[in-house]
Amino acid sequence: MSAIPDRVHLKLTVNGEDTPVSFAPYKTLLEVLREDLDLTGTKHGCELGECGACAVLVDGQPQLSCLVLALECAGKRIETVEGLAGGGELHPLQAAFADCGGSQCGYCTPGMLMTAKALLEANPQPSRAQVREAIAGNICRCTGYQQIVDAIERAAAEMRGAAK
Repeated sequence: MSAIPDRVHLKLTVNGEDTPVSFAPYKTLLEVLREDLDLTGTKHGCELGECGACAVLVDGQPQLSCLVLALECAGKRIETVEGLAGGGELHPLQAAFADCGGSQCGYCTPGMLMTAKALLEANPQPSRAQVREAIAGNICRCTGYQQIVDAIERAAAEMRGAAK
C-alpha cells in the first residue's frame, strides 16, 4: 500500500500562464488559488457550492472552485477574475458592472463576472431570461440582480459591437 504524499507538485495553467505550485493533495482549487497562488479575487463564501462567490472558469466552463480538488485541474485552463482585464483595460463586463452599479459590496462580483463571461462566450446575444438562468447559482445580497442583469446585457451589446 502506498502512502498518500504530503504535497503534490503540479503545473497549473492559470490566466494563461503555466504556474508551478506545491500543495496538500486534499486542497480545493479555491484554497490553492487564494492561499498558494495569492489570487484572492476568487471569493471564499459558503464552501458548499451554494453561493457562487468562488466561481472560476475551468476549460471555459464555470466551476465552483470550493467543490473542485486542485489535483483535478492538472492539464486544464483555469481563469480567475484577475485574468479578465488585459493591457490595462477593463474587460467589457467589468466596465459594465461599474457603470450599471452591478457590484455594491462586491463580494459576489468575481463569481458573477466569470459566470457571465462563460455565458457571453457561448451565447453573445442572450435573452434576459438566459442571463438570469446563467447567474442563478450566484447569490447577491445587495443588488436585487437588476443591475447585474443590466450590466451583462450592456457588456454583451458592447462586445458584439466591438466584434463587428
